[in-house]
Amino acid sequence: MKAAVIESVGRAVVTEVRDPTPGPREVVVEVAACGLCGTDLHILQGEFAPKLPIVPGHEFAGEIVAVGAQVTEVAVGDRVAVDPSLYCYECRYCRTGHNNLCERWAAIGVTTAGGAARYALAPVANCVKLPEHVRTEDAALVEPLSCAVRGYDVLQSRLGAHVLIYGSGTMGLMMLELAKRTGAASVDMVDLNPARLETARRLGVSGSAASADELDRPQGWDVVVDATGNAAAIQDGLDRVAKAGTFLQFGVADYATRVTIDPYRIYNQEITITGSMAVLHSFERAAELFAGGVLDPDVFISDRIPLERYPQALEQFASGVGRKIVVVP
Repeated sequence: MKAAVIESVGRAVVTEVRDPTPGPREVVVEVAACGLCGTDLHILQGEFAPKLPIVPGHEFAGEIVAVGAQVTEVAVGDRVAVDPSLYCYECRYCRTGHNNLCERWAAIGVTTAGGAARYALAPVANCVKLPEHVRTEDAALVEPLSCAVRGYDVLQSRLGAHVLIYGSGTMGLMMLELAKRTGAASVDMVDLNPARLETARRLGVSGSAASADELDRPQGWDVVVDATGNAAAIQDGLDRVAKAGTFLQFGVADYATRVTIDPYRIYNQEITITGSMAVLHSFERAAELFAGGVLDPDVFISDRIPLERYPQALEQFASGVGRKIVVVP
């Protein structure tokens, strides 16, 4: 079958690989669409994936075409979104409910072959059936939405909060949509990309600008979310948190990224700094929210690119052109 393969640092190709065969509790999914994510760029840079080559793609949905001998929960022909998370369920973190921090953490498309291919292998436990009205080719959005849902679990947002989000790419826009639904009094966004800010305005952001200095909240924001992973944005965001406010590191930064904090201010103003790592008990809820219309796929998905052009799709994504880019086998 055809698949995208990150062969080595900085090199992605499309080539033939062996068709997957399901184990007793696994299924084979014929991929309808696979989303590109910042994690894929990190893998291309030699981060995250334990070894290369790897078939990337951890945001995907499709139709089941083969099932293992012990699979009873789904059947051939079912359409599913796939949670890529793979946990050991044995380590201290899994046993205390922090599976996303698993000592043996793994993920489809990161440590094992993923959905940037015609077919992908997945444990049956990771498959969530899609209702009839949800288009399979749109459901690659469920996985990133499940990460955003996890972010709001961490925030434990209170009603009437003033929220500032850095970055109006896919994840920032998803955080915007969830903020609107968790009772935010206002949601402002900062981005250097005018086209992405225009989408934020289309979705009903309260205020948008290239710099937080242009927004009228000198006392700061109750919740500040970084959805960029960019050092300058993170540093600026830390300085915008209001007293008793929270800063959420949601974007994935490079390993070498460093910022400076003010310990006295954190103490004196009771500021919370926290992070959100991937998916945790949020995939099924994200699938239900998606089926309920929390996101408009036609707004979020800007490009549908043939799998054969996966390297070019990665280049476009890295350049910041478009919103969610999906590849279609």
